[in-house]
Amino acid sequence: MRRSTAGWGSGMLGVVIFSGSLPATRIAVGSFSPVFLTSARAVIAAALGAALLLMLRQARPVHRDLASLAVVAFGVVIGFPLLTALALQHITSAHSVVFIGLLPLATAVFGVLRGKERPRLAFWLFSGLGSLAVAGFALSQSDNASFTGDLLMVLAILLCGLGYAEGAVLSRRLGGWQVICWALVLTSPVMAAIALASMPDAWPGLNAPAWIGLAYVSVFSMLIGFVFWYRGLALGGIAGVGQLQLLQPFLGLSLAGLLLREPVAWTMMAVTGLVVLCVAGAKKFA
Repeated sequence: MRRSTAGWGSGMLGVVIFSGSLPATRIAVGSFSPVFLTSARAVIAAALGAALLLMLRQARPVHRDLASLAVVAFGVVIGFPLLTALALQHITSAHSVVFIGLLPLATAVFGVLRGKERPRLAFWLFSGLGSLAVAGFALSQSDNASFTGDLLMVLAILLCGLGYAEGAVLSRRLGGWQVICWALVLTSPVMAAIALASMPDAWPGLNAPAWIGLAYVSVFSMLIGFVFWYRGLALGGIAGVGQLQLLQPFLGLSLAGLLLREPVAWTMMAVTGLVVLCVAGAKKFA
């Protein structure tokens, strides 16, 4: 019981941390380019992750783990941060949070493909309904949003779901937080080169909120959030604690409204609620 409770508590902290990612990214891309933001956050997190691995004397991953680590890195270190940063140049963070409601479903779908499971028909019915709800919302809001931004968010969710599912499988061998640390370390040389090539021309002109946004996505979204999240999955169970992701859209919408003063329409809340219900149903019958 204590182990399960600790897992749920740790998982909830991870979800709360991840909920601030899109608002922080929205702030940061006002001053940093999406390419620099993506590479810089990975380099900063990699330095912290490497220090953590060295201090705790973690064993290096074996050769057979490198392909899985590459998938994790492509999904959550490069793909999701870059695509969301690009998307947030076209849409508000409040609008983008609606798509986060599909993340648990994307993770479940890739988990099904990765684990070769056979979910019941009800799973696919809930999955289709949730996808239609998001697509319908994006089309109905075409005057306030952007097709480019919406498409980038869909691609970001797919890559993140792939990275989460592959990381969950790999964590059984390497451990939860070790997976994200090794993925960061392995990509750090490339990301460091990209960061150097895409650095801003005028550092003094950057404002404090931009630095705070960069710091948040680097330290919390890219590393600390994963430490709590994977610990929660390990202690409380992937299927159970994974349900906590369903709270992320509501937390993200609240942060977007409170911190960025972005409008949060009732239709956005309604669609987010519908998506959450669909994802919950889909995971129940997975």
